[in-house]
Amino acid sequence: MRSSPAGWCPPWRAHLRQGDKVEYVTIDYLTGLTAMENGDITFMSELWATTAGDAMKASDATGKTENLGPLGPKAKEEWWYPMYMKEKCPGLPDWHALLKCGEAFAVPETAPKGRYLGMEATWGGHDPERIKALNLPFVAVDAGTEAAMFAELKSAYERKAPIILWVYSPHWVPSVFEGEWVQFPEYTDACYTDPKWGVNPDLAFDCGKPHGDIFKYISAKAKTKWPDAYKALKDFKVDGPELNLMVKAVDVDGKSIDDVVAKWMADHKGQY
Repeated sequence: MRSSPAGWCPPWRAHLRQGDKVEYVTIDYLTGLTAMENGDITFMSELWATTAGDAMKASDATGKTENLGPLGPKAKEEWWYPMYMKEKCPGLPDWHALLKCGEAFAVPETAPKGRYLGMEATWGGHDPERIKALNLPFVAVDAGTEAAMFAELKSAYERKAPIILWVYSPHWVPSVFEGEWVQFPEYTDACYTDPKWGVNPDLAFDCGKPHGDIFKYISAKAKTKWPDAYKALKDFKVDGPELNLMVKAVDVDGKSIDDVVAKWMADHKGQY
């Protein structure tokens, strides 16, 4: 079996101990399903309806992959700012406040416009379109990597420097840093497809990001080739707070994935 790196979920590691051989393959998130359709990987433990919805629909239509259902946590992805920025931009978290506060979030490279730090090239998200549709005085800047983006958040937070960026949950950031998500107009499918929908009658994407479930996907051939692994992965669920703690233990506290998984397995002995 070949899994994306996100496939370190506990039951997958448990099967390693039971004799199944698993190779972890580094692969781009948004092309992972195509790789699965081509037989390059077997399993992905996290596909977010918020960013991979179109890719999931396209993959479902091929019949080469199977949606194993929700992982458990509800996905939220949106513009996020530290609480200290509310003093510099009164009216937050209402998105209308950003119309008057671009300069409060500016850096030398974007001044007088504010900088929004995201991951457009890797995660999508339509933030340049959102900025244009809502006439926000901001520039979308790609951080390059997730590690670089959150390292910049840590640095800015310690200095109380201006920053607004893409933060998602489940993740360790909301549990480590005090902040809020911007409240944009609520997402609907029409917002992304019908320019007449929403506050801007001429442009689509005049709303916030979608939110919803996180799904597990597996190769359609896996059910017969690895029936035990298939069943365990299909049955597996984890709640959001529990997953946040596991992610924090690895990414913030520096614990090894194996140690975190071993503790999770001990706490859930007999469940998987």
